Amino acid sequence: MTELPPDLLLPDYTGRNLRAVLPAALDAIGAPTTSAGRASGADRELLELPRATKVCVVLVDGLGSHLLAQRGGHAPFLRSQLADGLTLTTGYPSTTAASLTMFGTGWPPGATGMLGYTVRNGADGSLLNLVSWEEATVTPRAWQPRPTLVEQLGADSRRVTSVGPARFVGSGLTEAALRGPRFVAADSLAGRVDATAELLRTRETDLVYLYWGDVDKMGHHHGWGSREWGEAVELLDAEIGRLARTLPRGTLLLVTADHGMVDLEADSRIDVATTPELARDVVLVAGEPRAVHVHTAADTAAEVAARWRAVLGDTAVVLLRDEAAGLGLCGPLSDRHRDTVGDVVVVTRGTRAIVDSRTQTPSSIALIGVHGSLTAAEVEVPLLRLVV
Repeated sequence: MTELPPDLLLPDYTGRNLRAVLPAALDAIGAPTTSAGRASGADRELLELPRATKVCVVLVDGLGSHLLAQRGGHAPFLRSQLADGLTLTTGYPSTTAASLTMFGTGWPPGATGMLGYTVRNGADGSLLNLVSWEEATVTPRAWQPRPTLVEQLGADSRRVTSVGPARFVGSGLTEAALRGPRFVAADSLAGRVDATAELLRTRETDLVYLYWGDVDKMGHHHGWGSREWGEAVELLDAEIGRLARTLPRGTLLLVTADHGMVDLEADSRIDVATTPELARDVVLVAGEPRAVHVHTAADTAAEVAARWRAVLGDTAVVLLRDEAAGLGLCGPLSDRHRDTVGDVVVVTRGTRAIVDSRTQTPSSIALIGVHGSLTAAEVEVPLLRLVV
C-alpha cells in the first residue's frame, strides 16, 4: 500500500501541525528554538503569529476541531474565534503521550519513541505505559532524550511557566515531554486561569502553557456526544473567555488541542484475546484501541498482517512496519525507536477498536470515547489565535 484511503488523513509534519505551535509561540516572544530540522521563525510564519511581548498557550486535551464545530453551541466564546483560527493535524497516533511530546519537543512521534498510550520496551519486552509510567523499567529521560524546546532556551527557560495539576510535577510524561519550564500548580481550571493571568502580569514570565484535561476525561467515560461532555466544554469556554478578559493587554492567546475523539458503538470492539486468528503468532499488542502496534513472533509479520487484514476487512488499514515508515505515518523514525513501532501497524477506520483483554483492564476496554487513528475527527485540532 502506497497511500491511505481518503477517510484517513496523513499528518502534515512539515505544515500546519501541532508540533509547530510551541516553536512559533516561543519565537513570537523572541525566544527562538529549532525543531525537526526547521529554522527559527519558520513555524511562526507558517502559523501566521504576530510578535508579542506575552503569550499564553492553552492546550485542551481532547478538543478536536470536528467536535468543537459540531457541538459549538456549548462554547460561544471559542466558536466566535473559529473563523480566524486554523486547523492543524496532530501526529500518529493521535493520542496524548505522542501529541504532548510533539508539542514540547517539536519532533514527530517517530523521532521521540512516544508512539502510543503503551509501547513495547525493547530492552525487556515489557509493555511500557507512556502516560502513567507505572512499573516502568526505563526512565522517561532515557526513553525520550531529545531536548525539549524550553530546555533549548538555557537560562531563558525561566521566561516560561507551565500551569497544571500538582501531580504533574516530576511525572513521567512531564519528564519525557515538557521538562524545562518553571511549574506552578493549580488544580481547578479557575485556579489555573487566575495563576496564568497573574504570572503574565509579572516581568519574569513571558509565556505560560496552561493544560486542561477534563474534556478528554468526560469524552472517554461518557462519549463526546454526551451531556457530560457538553457541560465540560461549557465550563472550559466560560473560563477561557474569562482568561481573555483578564490577561494583560496585548497578550497573544493561543488555544489548541492534542487530538479529537470518536465514540464507539456496541459492536465496535474486537478482542485479540478471544479471536484466534488475531492472536496467532502475536507476542504483544501495544498502542491504542484505534492505533495498534502488533509485535509478532520471528519471521511471521507478513503472515500475521495477512490474517489481520482478512479478519478486519475494510474496518482497518493493516501495514507492515516498513510500509508504515514509507508512508511517513509517525514521521521520520529514529534508529533507536524503529523497533518500537509494531512489526504490524493497524490504523482503524470508522468506529473499529481493537482491544486485548490479556493486558488491558475491563474499565479501559469499556471506554466510550477513544482516539489514536487518523480520521478527521481524531487528527484535526484547532488553533485559535487572538491578541487580547
